[in-house]
Amino acid sequence: MIDVIITSYNEPKATLRAVQTFLKQLGKNDRITVVDPFSEVETFLREKIRDKRFFFFLDPGEGKSYALNLLFQEYSSSNTDDIYILSDGDVYVSQHAVREIQKKFKDIKIGCVTGKPASLDSREKKYGYWSHLLFAGIDKTRRKLDQKKAFFECSGYLFAIRKGVILDFPMETSEDSIIPYLFWKKGYRIVYADRAEVYVKNPDNWRDWLAQKVRNIKAHENLNRIAPGMPRTKTFMNEIKEGWHFLFTYPRNLKEIGWTIQLYCARLYLYLKAFSELKKQKKYQDGWRGEATTESTKTLDAP
Repeated sequence: MIDVIITSYNEPKATLRAVQTFLKQLGKNDRITVVDPFSEVETFLREKIRDKRFFFFLDPGEGKSYALNLLFQEYSSSNTDDIYILSDGDVYVSQHAVREIQKKFKDIKIGCVTGKPASLDSREKKYGYWSHLLFAGIDKTRRKLDQKKAFFECSGYLFAIRKGVILDFPMETSEDSIIPYLFWKKGYRIVYADRAEVYVKNPDNWRDWLAQKVRNIKAHENLNRIAPGMPRTKTFMNEIKEGWHFLFTYPRNLKEIGWTIQLYCARLYLYLKAFSELKKQKKYQDGWRGEATTESTKTLDAP
């Protein structure tokens, strides 16, 4: 059985598209659950979706990790052939994403499968170009680590895990980092399903970009306290080591070279800002959209 869990935050139209994309790929005994703290979203979705495989869970609004922990316990199964597929309401998956994920779980040693984020933004604009470059870097790193059968973190936009292995996880960091590590410690492998794409609208202005990225860094830095023995794949030093060559290989013209240099400067600034806030005890908080809503990442529900 496949349990798809989509966590959303008051984005009914985008979430509807996310649900419908998954329903086309699920079997008759599978299930999809939307988790959202807004009852209006439930009303909207139930009016639009007439499918017995669809469920809604009204979350108390304590954060994504809190909601997932609740459903992991409610939907628990001792059958490790059953899987969870985790995604967000403001993204949607490719046509055969579920099938590509299922293929990977045929190997009983596989515990987590991560999908491939693909940017919906135009490469012709600066922030869109940044998103394409960063996703290309993530893709390169995951391919390399996958080939080595090494540990790497998953993508919160789309990843899947076996049921019956863990019932909960720490909420003080991002679920796409700590859950793979919990599986890794139990002897399972993490693999990359590069044909299971998930389409993402990224921030298109400085305020939203900075708010999103700082929150992500603060979440990952919490891992030093929660899981000190965890191999780290998302660190400042790793970005320098893995990303320097993109300056020479990724840009297609002088404009993109300039944007690449600006991105490297922006990444340095956001790390300094994140570390500064952590030093001032501005800790990561498990909120639905972090400490500030990034309006520009909304696809169908933008005002």
